[in-house]
Amino acid sequence: MKHLAENIDKSRLPRHVGVIMDGNGRWAKGQGKPRVFGHHSAVEAVRATVEACAELGVGYLSLYAFSTENWSRPQMEVGALMQLLVDTIGSEMSTLLENNIRLAAIGDTSQLPEATQQALEFGIRNTSDNDGMTLILALNYSGKWDVTQAVQRIAAEVASGRLSPDAVDEATIGSQLSTGQWPDPELIIRTSGEHRLSNFFLWQAAYAEFYFSPVFWPEFRKPDLYQAILDFQGRERRFGKTSEQLDPSTNP
Repeated sequence: MKHLAENIDKSRLPRHVGVIMDGNGRWAKGQGKPRVFGHHSAVEAVRATVEACAELGVGYLSLYAFSTENWSRPQMEVGALMQLLVDTIGSEMSTLLENNIRLAAIGDTSQLPEATQQALEFGIRNTSDNDGMTLILALNYSGKWDVTQAVQRIAAEVASGRLSPDAVDEATIGSQLSTGQWPDPELIIRTSGEHRLSNFFLWQAAYAEFYFSPVFWPEFRKPDLYQAILDFQGRERRFGKTSEQLDPSTNP
């Protein structure tokens, strides 16, 4: 683990890392346990990932904790997830404070159970003075919802006459997304071997690098995070340009 961490160039860290935490249920099934067991076991993966990113100096970490589609899961599982969020925010508060981490949340959190909303508000309020890494929990979130609510806000501005339709550009839309105050993710990690976004950061991921780990989320640890960042640092990010444009010295 130490060897991997030492190979990371801290001057080229992704400013914002997004994680699609996948595989809890399948991992639990492989252990002969109920799906809820997988969710509880995943808390250690969250702790390890948060600590590793904070220690490295990553500015923003977004965790896809509960999507709008997750409401269709069995009621018992949804209830257990909501209670787990409450318990985890309380139990991990010392970790957040010790690592100078500010907690934030995105998504339609007004639809969450009252106890979950209160736990979130408590966590956000008690870490508001921290100025290290920002930990963003995506709860009752989807990329399509995010773009939709941004468009609705812009439409209201246009209808009121405060904004001209011709003035609407990419920056306008980006500023109205739930992540408008933060930089777009540069690295998105998905665990469990699946290769899709599942409605996460559809706009924000336009130029993100993707890393798909075969590891189920409950088993994801610091070395897995380090490997993802090393893979990111080994890529050439061209943003539509050619290699030669990025480094003219390579021209023949």
